[in-house]
Amino acid sequence: MILANEYSERRARFYEKMEDSSMALLFSGVAKKKSYDEDYPFEVNRNFYYLTGIDQEDSVLMLIKSEGERREYLFISPFDETKEKWYGKRLTPQEAYLASGVKNVLMNDSLPARLSAALSLRDPIYGPVKNVYLDFEKEQKIALDTDIDDEKELLRKEFGVASILDSYPILTRMRLRKSEAEVDLLREAIETTRLGILAVMAEARSGIHEYELASTFLKTCNDDDGNQGLAFNTIMASGVHAATLHYPNPLGVVEKGSLILMDLGARKNYYCADVSRTFPVSGRFSPDQRALYEIVLGCNKAVASFARPGITLRELNAFATEYLASECLAKGIIDKKEDISKYYFHSVSHQIGLDTHDPGGNKDLPLEAGNVISDEPGLYIKEKGIGIRIEDDLLITENGAEVLTEGILKEVSEIEQFYKMR
Repeated sequence: MILANEYSERRARFYEKMEDSSMALLFSGVAKKKSYDEDYPFEVNRNFYYLTGIDQEDSVLMLIKSEGERREYLFISPFDETKEKWYGKRLTPQEAYLASGVKNVLMNDSLPARLSAALSLRDPIYGPVKNVYLDFEKEQKIALDTDIDDEKELLRKEFGVASILDSYPILTRMRLRKSEAEVDLLREAIETTRLGILAVMAEARSGIHEYELASTFLKTCNDDDGNQGLAFNTIMASGVHAATLHYPNPLGVVEKGSLILMDLGARKNYYCADVSRTFPVSGRFSPDQRALYEIVLGCNKAVASFARPGITLRELNAFATEYLASECLAKGIIDKKEDISKYYFHSVSHQIGLDTHDPGGNKDLPLEAGNVISDEPGLYIKEKGIGIRIEDDLLITENGAEVLTEGILKEVSEIEQFYKMR
């Protein structure tokens, strides 16, 4: 659990990165329309959530930094008896304060007046505000009929704001370095994922549909974490389907002797686990399957040993590519190292956090202690009907990396022993 004081500390760090005489507006967002009479489930804007811990539609955070002073306001929906009958309870101001640490909690219908008072050119009550920070994330819907571009236009036309700055790169960069509380939530999400993987392996058999196994994972996650949802749509791919990196429709029937590749994750308070495992539905690897699996597993372990502060994701991927190419060349799977691109065609790592692929980093940004990244080498040989990926989540430490997903089966002997005991 992340306490209110941590959200306050995050806002304090964000203030340090704001220019003076500035305001920042962060919106929680609203659900997007799905069809005539239905919306998609609401997903809070992650940068707003990162600064407040508030997971509720129609909420706004206002931060003001001017003349050496800092002021912060949180705007939430007022009580509406009819809406609560239909959609459930809303946060009270006291509950919003206890969750976020923001003392000034107001109703969101007072936001226009506060904006007008703050951005008045003649008599600004907080001192001059020359810049306004908004989160420029694409497709951000901040009200039923308003997106982020509409908000920019309103600030320019109605309040004469000339300088509108993007808070997105600042906040996503801040999110890369995880606190102990954040890592603890990731550990919880990973433990739920571990339970789900064991349930899938126990249920797997020839003749079962891939979607049945994906449903088993979902049910196990819901039973364990109270329906917090999946980190992303589960990839459950058997046989040749596993050679498609993001196999989208798990409609296939698992065939005898095939491998099953699963890429999946639970989440806890939006913190995402991202794990891939590959196992034989028969309970034993064939010699060909085992040879390829051992190459991927060796690469997975080598990447975890190589990862440390100062290394970039580009360097990690180059390391993984060289490892896979050398091993495949030695085993006669490819004729020259350059041919590895036919069987390995994605990056070995990305950042993980409030998003499965956490933004804010890039392939050339040196890793820091506190980063959480994936470690996911793979080999995809369609002509053999084989796709193998082994993905762990790594916490970058001061001297190396901790494998957060160490407790999830991946050794050949462990997997085969599991099936003997089943």
